[in-house]
Amino acid sequence: MPTDTLTPQQVFRKRAAGIPIDSDEATAEHRCVLAVRLENHIGALNRVANLFSARGFNLDSLTVSPTDDPVVSRMTISATGTTRQIEQTVTQVSALVDVISVEDLTRSEHIEREIGLVRVTYTPATRAELIDLIGIYKGTVVDVTADTMMIELTGPTTKLNSFVAQMTRFGITDVARSGRIAMRRELIYGD
Repeated sequence: MPTDTLTPQQVFRKRAAGIPIDSDEATAEHRCVLAVRLENHIGALNRVANLFSARGFNLDSLTVSPTDDPVVSRMTISATGTTRQIEQTVTQVSALVDVISVEDLTRSEHIEREIGLVRVTYTPATRAELIDLIGIYKGTVVDVTADTMMIELTGPTTKLNSFVAQMTRFGITDVARSGRIAMRRELIYGD
């Protein structure tokens, strides 16, 4: 149904419900970051991940860690889908027996970080330039051999992507990345 035949209230309600109004909106995908708190026992992680798979989501990143409570784990999930897919999946994840809470962090101001380890080769001629680049990106050298360095870097995914791109000219021998972790910012009074 074209937008010009709907009242402003109908457009608002449909958009709020995640129902596409124009044909372009039906396929418009965007990234979401979800924080899921769930009971820490066998099969809980699998049930949440399978739900995303069944909905046709490609998980960009999935990170699981313990919380201050040993019986609760926290998952940070980054995925891409339409607004309707995301809202339906959040509702279904919330209904899983193991899930305590689900928060869509992309609906609020939040901070995302990732950690990466990158091993690159170097020569005496390229060592100084490599050290300079590591400093610019605020990385840390955590291991050195006669011809390789392992660098640790923490920051937004875009920073790690940029760093890895810069390191290709030195010769990357290995890369390990943690996946995203994210947390909602607390609002200060008056915000």
